[in-house]
Amino acid sequence: MPIIVRLDRVMADRKILLKDLADEVGITNVNLSKLKNGKAVAVRFSTLENICRALDCQPGDILEYFPDDK
Repeated sequence: MPIIVRLDRVMADRKILLKDLADEVGITNVNLSKLKNGKAVAVRFSTLENICRALDCQPGDILEYFPDDK
């Protein structure tokens, strides 16, 4: 998949646990875990906004694009 999720890296940098971030963002641990592990097929902009607010980061810190042809 050409979109790589780097949420685990940002969470580690901020020293925040999955459960704590899920509570702050207002989503379930399961859904945040799916996003963190690259298993989610979609993410709402409102969820992305809340994650960025909670982690004090930009969407580009969490999501990276790599073309399939590389």
